[in-house]
Amino acid sequence: MNNQAIGIFDSGFGGLTVLKELRKVLPNEDLIYFGDTARIPYGTKSKETIIKYSKQNIRFLMRHHVKAIVVACNTASALAVPVVESMFDIPLIGVIEPGAKGAVRESKSGKIGVIGTTGTVRSGAYQDAIARLRPESMIESTPCPLFVQIVEEGWQDTEIARLTAEKYLEDIKRAKIDAMVMGCTHYPILENTLRKVMGEQVTLVNPARETALAVKSVLESEGMLSDRDNEAEYRFYVSDDPDKFRETGSQIVSVPMTMIRKISIENY
Repeated sequence: MNNQAIGIFDSGFGGLTVLKELRKVLPNEDLIYFGDTARIPYGTKSKETIIKYSKQNIRFLMRHHVKAIVVACNTASALAVPVVESMFDIPLIGVIEPGAKGAVRESKSGKIGVIGTTGTVRSGAYQDAIARLRPESMIESTPCPLFVQIVEEGWQDTEIARLTAEKYLEDIKRAKIDAMVMGCTHYPILENTLRKVMGEQVTLVNPARETALAVKSVLESEGMLSDRDNEAEYRFYVSDDPDKFRETGSQIVSVPMTMIRKISIENY
C-alpha cells in the first residue's frame, strides 16, 4: 500500500475532467493538480516545447512526493510521454492508450472519429493506437483547436460553440462513424454540444473516464493503492490567475477550491 498522493497535470483546467473521474474510481486517494494556465494552449506548440513543459510539470509534482503522475493532457501524452517516461522513476499514465481502447470497445462498425488539438491530431498518436488495437478500423480525424478557448471562456453551451462544432465536424459526420474520441481533456466539457451536432447514433468516448480506470489498474498491479478510510485531500496549483481557475474549475468538480496556489513553473 502507498498513501502518497497522485499527481495530475494539464495545460489548464481541462484536466479537471480526469480529476473528476479519479474521484469516482479512487475516492480515498489524495490528488495534487497542476494547471499550466500561463502557457495554455499546448496544442499549437512545437514538440520540443511540449517536452520541455512536461518535464518541468513532472519535476514540480515530484517535489510533492507523488506516487504516480497522470498526464491529463492529450498533446503532452502524445508528444512528450513516449520521450520522457524513461527519464523519471515514477509511473506516468497518459490519456491516449485508454482513450483508444475505449473507442475500439464502443465502435461496432470500426468507423471511428478522433478530434483533438492540432498537436494531438498531427501526432497520429490516437490513430496509431486505435490501428494497433483494431487494424481494420477506418479512422477520420480532425483538429478542433478553438474548442479549448471556448471551454476556457465558459462558452461550452452557447451558439458560438455549436456553430464552431458544426464547422469542424463536417467531414467526420460524412464519414458515418459510430464512435468519436474526445481527444482533449477540455472536450468532455463540450459533450452536450458535441452530442447535439453528432447525433445520438455516435458514442462519445471520454478518455478521462478511461484514464481513471487505467490509473486504478496500474496502482492495483503495483500494490500502490491507498489503504486509508479518511476523506481524500485535494491540492491545486496553477501558473497564472488562481481566481479564474477557481471560478471555472468549481463548475467542473464539486470539491473545495479555496486554496489554489500560483507557482513559477519555469523554476522547475
